[in-house]
Amino acid sequence: GGAFAFRTPSGVTPNAGVLPNSPYKDVSQMIINVWRPNRWSNWMFELENYNATSNNFTFGRGGNQGARGENVGGDFFVENVFEELDSPGEFFFEKATGELFLFYNGSGAPPPDMEVVVPQLPSLVNISGSAWDPVRSVTLEGLTFKSTRYTYMEPHAVPSGGDWALDRIAAVFLQGTEEVQVKGCTFERLDGNAVMISGYNRHTTVRDSDFAYLGGNGIVSWGYTNETENTGFPYYTPNSNYPQAGIDGTDGNHPRYNSILGNSVREVGLYEKQSSFYMQAKTAQSTIFGNVFFNGPRAGINFNDGFGGGDELSENLVFSTCRESGDHGPFNSWDRQPFLTSVRTGEPSMIMQWREIHHNFFIDNYSPQEGVDNDDGSGYYRTHHNFLVYGGNGMKSDFGGHDIHMVENIFAYVGQAVGVDATLPGHEDIFTQNTVVLTGTDIGQAECQAPRTLLSGNRYFSNTGDVTICGLSLADAQKVGMEVGSTVATTPQDDDLIGWARELLSVASEPKVVMFV
Repeated sequence: GGAFAFRTPSGVTPNAGVLPNSPYKDVSQMIINVWRPNRWSNWMFELENYNATSNNFTFGRGGNQGARGENVGGDFFVENVFEELDSPGEFFFEKATGELFLFYNGSGAPPPDMEVVVPQLPSLVNISGSAWDPVRSVTLEGLTFKSTRYTYMEPHAVPSGGDWALDRIAAVFLQGTEEVQVKGCTFERLDGNAVMISGYNRHTTVRDSDFAYLGGNGIVSWGYTNETENTGFPYYTPNSNYPQAGIDGTDGNHPRYNSILGNSVREVGLYEKQSSFYMQAKTAQSTIFGNVFFNGPRAGINFNDGFGGGDELSENLVFSTCRESGDHGPFNSWDRQPFLTSVRTGEPSMIMQWREIHHNFFIDNYSPQEGVDNDDGSGYYRTHHNFLVYGGNGMKSDFGGHDIHMVENIFAYVGQAVGVDATLPGHEDIFTQNTVVLTGTDIGQAECQAPRTLLSGNRYFSNTGDVTICGLSLADAQKVGMEVGSTVATTPQDDDLIGWARELLSVASEPKVVMFV
């Protein structure tokens, strides 16, 4: 946990045989893709130098695709070099001659009428105004957006104190707008981000749209504060009161009141692995409701900071996340730096408004850590009435995390119920009235001395019908005032567990048929 000064490795010397098609004649267009250790992000580099004799590759421009650096890299691959054109479906464009080489995926020669699509544009629709002169009441409805070019080598920035780095580019780019709607649209085969809600935006709605096969994120919401001299790519607008106002969000140059409703998003992060279905930074009071998110390389929904708060995440189905990376799960949050906003009370405050996560169905079936991962300093979360399946922990609160309240959730087949760090008095984490089906017999790492983690009224289930907490049996823990009102029994049948989940989420046991007359 925590962040540190950014750095990346300077190059790589592959072992003999790792790149069987090397040595290479011309690496001027080569890009090397490298996983950060633990697969928390991936970096892309151009080459500064290549020594064919020693097989050493020295990295050049790039490596800015994640905010969490490291001295070494993980597994890697090379692309965009002619000698690696060795599998059906691959292609290579030789810039110097203008020739396009294609390894045809079929028998015989390609048909003379074969269509080849060459993406040229990083953005297809740009709706940009300002906070003083916003673009108002524009609707994009029933449109299909496809075939934007890749953007992972474009300038990236660190949006806030989480691990993400982002390129402020998308097929649909919104900045300086009010009441813009994107509804009933299709976003497919886009090599970068699909929708970017950038800077000042109010009441942006993205609803009833389908997203699939994206190189980057599905929907990104990313505001500005004045840490830097200008806003960076794409407009480089000078920032006022730089850098003294770096954490001050009271100027309102950020998205508020997003509505992300009823969308399906899948197959994201095909190129940039630190990608999500929905990601927000320096954004407040969003509503993420009724979406279906699945098949992504990293956390499904990412809140990169504690800016403002007042967000509501409800009635979403999220599964098959972190398919290519380690850590996280369907939802992840960070809060490593404070921000000054007026969201909580209408007056400037460094304390954010509570966020609510409720009535969601999250399945942490890849690289399972938590269904709701409140990471590195996260605070002021009320998580209740969710069905959370699989994971190492039920509740997580670490590295200064506090005020995480988990109430009346069902945790199915988790390693332990809680994994928390110390908090200050009055900011204890709360875990109460939850149903927890454990794969082990220990409730987990709670704070056992004052200020204690507040645990009570929970129903625990284990294979043995016994659990321990703070080295004590449940009965002995209750004698010293812990887990008051909690019970333990043997593991229930799956049908019983599903029945409890249906009741919790108000899902009918039989499908309803609605007749329209």
